[in-house]
Amino acid sequence: MRTVTFTQMKDGTEEDWKLLSTGGNREKKYLAGTADRILKEMNSQGDEELAGYKVSRLEHGLQAATRAEADGADVDWIVSALLHDIGDGLAPQNHARFAAELLRPFVREECAWVIEHHGIFQRYYYAHYYGGNREERKRFEDNLYYQACVDFCERWDQSSFDPDYETKSLKHFAPMVREVFSRKAFDPKITRKGVSTGVSSKSK
Repeated sequence: MRTVTFTQMKDGTEEDWKLLSTGGNREKKYLAGTADRILKEMNSQGDEELAGYKVSRLEHGLQAATRAEADGADVDWIVSALLHDIGDGLAPQNHARFAAELLRPFVREECAWVIEHHGIFQRYYYAHYYGGNREERKRFEDNLYYQACVDFCERWDQSSFDPDYETKSLKHFAPMVREVFSRKAFDPKITRKGVSTGVSSKSK
């Protein structure tokens, strides 16, 4: 396989950069494999304990996505629910932002914002037991997406630790993941800034 001539980027030639961008469609092929890499990571989380909980990391994500789908949510919400904790293993102190940045180029701004902030909103259920402020989320009350985040946590996140809940498989959600991550990144028709749909198309 051909490689570039440089060992430092600053020494790269026009030919080098053309090779990387178009040579054998390397970049295009790599980008096209994003969904498969995400699904592989999610599948690996089936063996990871969610310390002290009754379900694995994978089961929690699958259950959240199953609940979102049952609520009539669109594909952006379902995939966001599935992947909302994907960063727990690699970025446990910043997992919400990790997941949000993964999703941000491909979903509605509303969904990315909710995933980025769900860790703070989720504290409503437990922070007071550790001497923390369970109402920390209130600093975002004026945000357009505030209620969507409240509802995301209540309906799909905090409720998805039930080993007896009938949860759909990763195989079921795989086509949705591929649909979302095959989109053109940062397409304004997709990211739709300033649009709030709420977490469900069904009445609450």
